[in-house]
Amino acid sequence: MRITTLTENSTTRMGLLAEHGLSMLVEGDGWRILFDTGQTTTAVHNARAMRLDLGSVDTIALSHGHADHTGGLQEILSEVAWEGRDVEVIGHPDIWASRFAIRRNQDPYQIGIPFPREELEGLGARFRLEKGPVEIAEGVMLTGEVPRVTPFEHLDADLKVPDGDGWRQDELLDDQSLIVRTGEGLVVILGCAHSGMINTLRHAQQLMGEERILAVVGGTHLGPASPEQFEETVMALQELGVQKLGVSHCTGLAAAARLFATFGPAFFFNVAGTVVEFP
Repeated sequence: MRITTLTENSTTRMGLLAEHGLSMLVEGDGWRILFDTGQTTTAVHNARAMRLDLGSVDTIALSHGHADHTGGLQEILSEVAWEGRDVEVIGHPDIWASRFAIRRNQDPYQIGIPFPREELEGLGARFRLEKGPVEIAEGVMLTGEVPRVTPFEHLDADLKVPDGDGWRQDELLDDQSLIVRTGEGLVVILGCAHSGMINTLRHAQQLMGEERILAVVGGTHLGPASPEQFEETVMALQELGVQKLGVSHCTGLAAAARLFATFGPAFFFNVAGTVVEFP
């Protein structure tokens, strides 16, 4: 299988664009899945620059309903849903929730999907909304809702949903990840891991009946994590025996640097333009 990162916060390749967002093309034997779509048009631009044909994508899978993972849907559909071809878009029902971020000294601002569902359906999106796991192809599964079982992983307190005249914590039940079974263990592809990186990995092991984790690739949401959560996460990753760790997006540079210091050659910085292959 192959993972090509189309959109990420940074890039090291000439001709590619970077933005705050994430999109990865995941390919295997007889299937092509686009996991998230970035925030704007970078996924399409970078796919063209890398001479990748998005027209043969079978499925679009959404990790959750934030704009930096779904804002590229309109542009992506213009590439994927050609000549009236409908394309299945899999996500959780809560991707359509009204969502806001309330950061320190800032007014609330919307961070949900920036398009009406009807508009996207008119462009060829055929939504499949499920709370539980979804098998996309043999050995390829979306996790569905991730049980929150670790005592140290916490939601981002700045992410809110409207509640009457006020706000309440966004539980982000729609947060999910993509799992691919390989001959050497699981490859777990994270969007933002709002449910917790370790919660997600343990859930993946249970779903697939496989303890070995070959690789973890994507957003870890360790950027806003407390020092305590970060240290507990690192210890758990070591206990899980993760062989390769490619972080992106919401990990943050400080957390990424510390992960590199800990995991050494097992670590890679998964920026736009990165291509990794697994047996």
